[in-house]
This record gives sequence, structure tokens and C-alpha cells, in this order.
Amino acid sequence: MSTKRSLCIHGHFYQPPRENPWLEAIEIQDGAFPYHDWNHRITTECYAANTASRILDDEQRILDIVSNYAKISFDIGPTLLLWLQKNSPATYEAIIEADRLSASWRSGHGAAIAQAYNHMIMPLASERDKQTQIKWGIRDFQYRFGRDPEGMWLPETAVDLQTLDMMAAEGIAFTLLAPHQAAKVRKNGAKDWQDVSGARIDPKMPYTCVLPSGRSITLFFYDGPVSRAVAFEGLLNSGEVFARRLLSGFDEGNGESQLMHIATDGESYGHHHRFGEMALSSALDYVESNALARITNYGEFLEHTPPTHEVQIIESTSWSCAHGVERWRSDCGCSTGANTGWDQKWRAPLRTALDGLRDELAVKYEQAASKYFKDPWAARDDYIDFILNRTDEDLQTFLGHHAINEKLERRQRVSAVKLLEIQRHAMLMYTSCGWFFDDVSGIETAQVLQYAGRAVQLAREVLGANLDTDLTASLTDAKSNVPEEGDGAKVYDKMVRPWVVDMGRVAAHYAISSLFEDYPETADIYCYRVHRMDYQKSQAGMAVLVTGHCNISSVITGESSSLSFSVLHLGNHDFNCGVRKFVSKKTYKTMSREINDAFESGAFADVVRLIDKHFGSHRYSHKDLFRDEQRTILDSLIKETMDGFEASYRRMYEDHRILMGFLKDSGIPVPKAFFTAAELILNLDLKRRLLGETDIEAVQELLREFKAWGASMDTVDLEFSLRTALGRKMKGFAADPSDVKALKNIEAAIDAARILPFELSLWQVQNIYYMMAKTMYPGFGDIPAEAEAAAKRNARFRSLGRKLNLNMDHVLPGQDGGGPDET
Repeated sequence: MSTKRSLCIHGHFYQPPRENPWLEAIEIQDGAFPYHDWNHRITTECYAANTASRILDDEQRILDIVSNYAKISFDIGPTLLLWLQKNSPATYEAIIEADRLSASWRSGHGAAIAQAYNHMIMPLASERDKQTQIKWGIRDFQYRFGRDPEGMWLPETAVDLQTLDMMAAEGIAFTLLAPHQAAKVRKNGAKDWQDVSGARIDPKMPYTCVLPSGRSITLFFYDGPVSRAVAFEGLLNSGEVFARRLLSGFDEGNGESQLMHIATDGESYGHHHRFGEMALSSALDYVESNALARITNYGEFLEHTPPTHEVQIIESTSWSCAHGVERWRSDCGCSTGANTGWDQKWRAPLRTALDGLRDELAVKYEQAASKYFKDPWAARDDYIDFILNRTDEDLQTFLGHHAINEKLERRQRVSAVKLLEIQRHAMLMYTSCGWFFDDVSGIETAQVLQYAGRAVQLAREVLGANLDTDLTASLTDAKSNVPEEGDGAKVYDKMVRPWVVDMGRVAAHYAISSLFEDYPETADIYCYRVHRMDYQKSQAGMAVLVTGHCNISSVITGESSSLSFSVLHLGNHDFNCGVRKFVSKKTYKTMSREINDAFESGAFADVVRLIDKHFGSHRYSHKDLFRDEQRTILDSLIKETMDGFEASYRRMYEDHRILMGFLKDSGIPVPKAFFTAAELILNLDLKRRLLGETDIEAVQELLREFKAWGASMDTVDLEFSLRTALGRKMKGFAADPSDVKALKNIEAAIDAARILPFELSLWQVQNIYYMMAKTMYPGFGDIPAEAEAAAKRNARFRSLGRKLNLNMDHVLPGQDGGGPDET
């Protein structure tokens, strides 16, 4: 292998945070169906896919399953990593392990680099925010990867000298930029500079950038044309073509060390381009197996090839805006292009409004936080240490370092944390996606406004400041392109105010949802902990009454509140709920007795009147449930209705199928109502057949019925449901490899999938099989009878591997390549 030719592919993996700021969790997003939300969907298509990518042989069978993360260079947004840790722990652990593995391959240099914390456009940030973003990004990286980061990714590669200087001061050795961000270069020790603006810099070497403080940082400028081809020109359609294009970037006449490297959104590999992760692993395998270049990462290359040239940058530029960083503060002309005739004049007033809020919050924070912290801004910089775990021990350690009085009273601790939470949300509201897209009413802009709304709420609670009016007044200048959306203030009214959560709403959610869920004495509801003090439930026919008393605390701020509640459910979606602060045992008992007595006497109107009496205006309904539970409860409420629909449609289909067939054969139009019934019933029956013990003949008969009636198949739901069920079955089989019945069921389901008119993703099943093949096979027993039984199981196991499209001679070399497919 050439030691002079090195290849590095960098993936910038990032998704905008989508968490409800009051719940610290992503609620259901219907646009991501069949997944719960977009993070789940993109994880399946990209983040998880790159932990176990396929390398195929000439017959498109799986030769190997590899982690792309271990062989490329990558950064993953801290907010995304936090989500992965909670919601896709297997993916998270695989990414962390890939960095460890890469370090063992690359001279001790891990593949991962850090990222500024929440994707803020750094040249537009305040000096304090820049510092905190860098410190938080580094601390988050250290916590997750167990080492110091060598490099750091700048969001959108947006750069200025101050940011680079701050990064260097924190020990960051290098970052990546686009070629058009370079202004001049000169050889070390030379006097004259060479103009390389217009993306004319040689990307095959590192450069030293001397900073205003006298510090320096190394800059790598990625290959622009090849990076664009990956992102926008279909280069990921073929792994070998991708590899050859990468190799074409080397200068054949140059005998010096060269680094061919590209940088794109990591989502290119699997999300933006289906099977892009396989093109990536195939390209890397092609290069390595043919010894065409050394696969490396930036840290390793820099160790062996220090910069020989110096560079000057063009400040306030980025990789995704031809106008510098204007995309995040003006109507520069950059947009997604999906909505012709729209303008982005809303961007400037949006930033002005948030800048005004940030600056006002900064003054008030410093004044208030000085009562608790020796240095309020140093406390903010270190607050990440508590964010990462949020345990009482972490909070005590944090306060031990920063509090003026280490033994703050509980009320003071809550106020101190709330002040820091104001600052956290004041930074989250600058997440770049809020300006990137086409209109102020977009979900990305609504998200940053929700962070602003949370900061405003906290400021009102802990500072007594009403900043809501000034913020919305400024937002009126951010005019929407959609007439009915109005402006930023109207978007705030529609997309922020209804989402605000307080302890009363948490209690209402608990009370209403407790009608459908048996909560333990202490229950976690998103980032709140509910401890039940008293709970009484009565039922009379369809009517249900609950009265109770609970203590609710925030896992985030430590704030707690004692509340009493009562909820009357008269059926369907009719909930009448009241919540108030718990005053005393006597008051609570009086309320509970009066309401329960009225309920027991069947005077439901009196129950409603008494709820009005005891809870006043603090009233709630099903609309105040958090979205996931609201959906679950409403689904349960309409289940009986839906079961009735199914029964009616089934009778219509089964009783009239023969007659409708006669009409169809006679050329007489079949009533649309019958087609509707056929479509519903056939989809339900096929789903049940596929998810149970698969009967291939029954599946084939259903497919014939679909064809006969021209019924539309719900392929998205069917594929997702079958894939999920097969994954569960395969996990069960891995837990008990001797379960021959489970193995037969899996084989039958895969046989059935072959005849379905849609492609079934076998990614998870293949992964589990591959793991079993490498760790559990062959598994013969010592006793002859056991050995014979094991041999039959292993033959069937090998047969399953072939059905899963694995090259068994490669996956299990040296084993008997035959083996019956018998039952």
C-alpha cells in the first residue's frame, strides 16, 4: 500500500433538536410514519445503518458487515448523541466502540471529532456564547468518548478568527473548512502570499492558521467537487465508481504525502441516498483490498505530515451559503428552492428579536446569578457537567465548585438551576436550522421559538421578568410568506404558547392518563417525577371519577409542587379535570368527600359543578394531554368503534364477494363501497397472517384476492410491522438458539416475504444472524445423539443464512456448504 497516498472521508452527522423544551423529549411526528419521529426514522436509515453496513459480492450477497464509523472521520452533534443514548442505545454504543476501534487502527487517533454544542452559527454568536459552545462541545465529547478531542467541527463550517482562537485556546488542534473559505497561502518561512480565493487552494495538505493571540490551529480544506458529487450528483450509486472518483483526486506526479479527503453531511450515507452507507463501505473496501491508498483520519495524518504551509481565511463564510453567513441573518437568496416566489426577509427580524431577548436575559442572569455563583459565566461554562447526568451528586459537585455558599437552601438551588436553564435555552434558540429553510412558519423556526418561549417562562418564574411582550412585538416584523400564518408573533402564539407546560398541566396529564394506565407509586412522566400521595377511583357504568393528591418534581430544575386533582370521564373524549395546589389535608378531604358523594349518588352534573367550585379556572381536558399519550388514549377510546367498522366491512366483503365477482366478470361496475371494504379487510388479514405463524398458502391466496380486486396494499405499514415482528423473533431465537420451532417460523416468514410485492428490510435480522454465526456456530454437542440434533439445527441455520442473502462460504468458511432445507 502506498504510504504517500492517504484517504479520509468525513461525515458530519447532525439533526436539529426536536425535543419539546418543556418535556425534554420528542413527541410523535406523523410526517415520519411509520416511525415515531424523524430521529427514529433517520437513525434506522442512516445512524444505525452505518454501524452495520454491508459489503456485497458479485452476486449481491453479503460478504461482511462492518462499521463505517470505525474507518471514516466523523462528528455527531452532542444533542443528537444525547437522543441516541436514550432512544437507540445499541446505535450509541456501536458509535462509541467504533471510535475506540479506529484509535487502535490509526496510531492512537480516534475517528470522532467534537462539535460546537448546539449547531450555532459561530461568527454570529456573542463572544460568551462562542466560549460556552466550544467548552460544552469538548466536555460532551470527553464524557462520551473518554478522551480529549483533537478536532472540532464548526456548524455549517461557519468560521471567524475569534472562534478559531477560542478553539485553539481549549486545545483543539484542527478543524475542516470548505475550499472557498481560504484566502491566501504561503510556504512556511516565505514572505509573499499567494491568492487562492475562489476555491483554488490545494486540498491535499494541512495548513497552519496563525491567530490574533499568537496561537495557531491546523486547517484542512476538503475536496469540493468530489464532496458535491457525493451530496448532490449521485456518486453513491456505485461503491467502485465512488472509490475511483476519490482516487482521482490524487496528484499522480506528486511524490510527497497527499491527503485526499471529502466532507459531507453524514446523512448522505443512507438517509439522503438510500444504501449510501453500503456505497461508502464498498468504496473503502475497494481501496483497502487493492492497496490503493491508506485509509486514515485527520489526527493520524497530521501526526505524520505536519503543515508546511500557512493559510489566511475569509472570515464569516460557511460551506452552505454563497454569501458568507447571510443565510442566517438576511434575505440573501439562499433557500431550499422548494417555494418559488418566496423571500426570506423574515430572517433579519427573527435574529434581531432573539438577539434582544438574549442580551436582556444576559443582563438579568448576571445580576441574579451573582447571588449564588462566584462567577456566573464560569458557572454557565461548567453547567454541562450537570446536564450530562443530572444526578443529585452531580449537582452537589457543581455547586461545590461554583456556589458562593456550598450549602444553598433547596429553594435557592432551584433558582440557581433555573437561571442556568435560562441560559441553556437562550443558546438552543440559536440552532442554525431556525434560519436555514424557507419560512418563519416552518417547524425548524417554530422549534427555536419554543426554546425562546421556555427561556421567557423561566425568566418570569425566577426573575419576575415579563419578556414575552417585547419578544412578540419584535417578531411582528418577521413576515411569513404564507398569508394565513401572518408573522413571527402569530407563529409564536400558535406554536409556542399552547405548548407551555407547568406543574398543573403535568398533574392534569397524570390524572387523565391514570384512567388508562396503572401508574406505580412513583412514576416518571417525561422529565417530571410524580409521587402519588393519595388516589381514589370510582366507576359507575361508563362514568369514571378519580380524585387524588400528588407531589411533582422536575428532574431538570429540582422544582417541586404538591397538587390535588379530580377528573370525571363520562365516556369518549369527554374529560372534566381540575387541578390546584394542595392547601391542606382538611381542604383536600372536604373536596374529595363532596365530589365522591355526588358521584356515588349519580349526580354527574353536581360533580362538574363541584369541580368548578374547588378548582376554579384551573381546568383541563384531553387537549391538555401530552401528544403521545393523547394519541394512545384516543386510539383506545375509538377501538370499539373501529372493531365495529371492521366487523361491518368484513360482513360486506365476505357476504358479497361472490356476487361482486360476478358483476366484475360481467363487466358491470362494482360499487366503490365494496372496494373500500375489500381493501380494508385484505390488508388486515394479510397483516395478521404475516405477524403470526406464517401460512404461505394463505398468504398466496390473499395476494390473489388483492390482485383480483385491484385493492391497494398498505405496503408501508405492512413492511414496518413485518420487519419489527421478524426482529423480535430473531432476538428471541438468538436468546435460545436451540429453539428449532422459532427458527422454522423465521424461515417461513422470510419465505412469505419473498412473494410479497414490496421489499422487506432484513437489516436487523441479518445483523443478529451474522452475530450468531460469528459467536455461536457450529454448536455441536459432545454426545452423539446431541451432535446429530445439533447438526440438523446447524444445517437449518445455514439454510436461513442463504435465505437472508449471506455468502455462507465467506461468513462460515470451512463448514459443510450443503444442508437440507427440509422441515
